[in-house]
Amino acid sequence: MAQRVHIVLTDDLDGSDATESVTFGLDGSTYEIDLSENNAGRLRDALAPFVAVGRKVGTKQRTASKSRRSSGGNATDIRAWAQEQGMTVSARGRVPAEIRQAYEAAHS
Repeated sequence: MAQRVHIVLTDDLDGSDATESVTFGLDGSTYEIDLSENNAGRLRDALAPFVAVGRKVGTKQRTASKSRRSSGGNATDIRAWAQEQGMTVSARGRVPAEIRQAYEAAHS
């Protein structure tokens, strides 16, 4: 049996047909609103002076946490080291924390 799902976006501001969902943030909260092309433009125009002088913070935070997470060695290197040490480690999936800790202790 086949199903077809049809999603209709309605502009949250005036009830007209919406063309997109717009995500924005304010005071530490993220919001999403469905808007017509006209209202999406109005929102972007209203925020433009603030965006022009503001600074992006989302991408820097993700990059920093990603680099902290990967600083202990990659899974391939840890697996190879563990096998050389006679440890049992699967070829796929997450490396167990105790093996990762032993690797980091041996390489610090």
